[in-house]
Amino acid sequence: MSKYIITGATGHTGHIIAENLLAAGHDVTAIGRSADKLTPLVSKGATPAVGDLADTAFLTDTFRGADAVYLVIPPKWDLTDWRAFQRTLIRAFTQALHNTGVKKAVVLSSMGAHLPEGAGPVSGLAELELALRDIPGLDAISLRAGFFMENFYAHIGLIKQAGIFGYSLRGDVSMPIVHTRDIAEVATRHLLELGFTGHTHQFVGGTADLNMLQVAATLGKAIGNPALGYVQFPVADAKAGMMQAGLPETIADGYNELFGALNQGIYQAGYERTPAVTTPTSLEWFAENEFKHVFLS
Repeated sequence: MSKYIITGATGHTGHIIAENLLAAGHDVTAIGRSADKLTPLVSKGATPAVGDLADTAFLTDTFRGADAVYLVIPPKWDLTDWRAFQRTLIRAFTQALHNTGVKKAVVLSSMGAHLPEGAGPVSGLAELELALRDIPGLDAISLRAGFFMENFYAHIGLIKQAGIFGYSLRGDVSMPIVHTRDIAEVATRHLLELGFTGHTHQFVGGTADLNMLQVAATLGKAIGNPALGYVQFPVADAKAGMMQAGLPETIADGYNELFGALNQGIYQAGYERTPAVTTPTSLEWFAENEFKHVFLS
């Protein structure tokens, strides 16, 4: 039996990973900010650890004795400086790993994490990957995931009101679109096997590379609106729309920077679709079995 620490244990990937490891008979500590939200995992045998991921002492106590950790920088929506928030967590993660001598880490990263600047929040993940390289004796694999299907839920209000959705991303730019449960399954496999060494990365790419025009057609078909349109908004308009929807300026700017890197083609550098990066859940399945039901609820 191995001991695992799961950060972001109530998130899209973390809860699935924790459940998988528990089902395999392992010792799992689930980190979260809310005891109530950790209750479902505790009922399945997880040890709860309620605390702040920016708290090095808390992480040090929690990581001690672990065979491996799953690291994720979770979303936070009340920020004035996104990169500063990421750097605070990176310092806490790396110091706790230094303090405890944990040997293995699986990291939720992103496609584009080869860019330490110019890719918005993903450049923060590049910084995390680089920081982990400085920890003696640590083996880490970073899962460079594609664009989350679940991100499309944020557009439901606009789709209902205007029959469109959009970003500052060009409609013809293709990228991997992935369901978070597939990322969780890849992470679970690496955590169970613990066969990775050194510092490596693996792309996690869903079933296909798609552009937003194709996404609009798939989502529109599922919700009974085949005319659903995708609009590339000017950067300023995209920023204003995100802020009107409640996102702070630093996050709106970060997303626009990310989409700018995609529009330039630099975000995709080094990515190649192969069977090894292809995962099973299609956008069509997501649209029909999940997105449609949330849209209609």
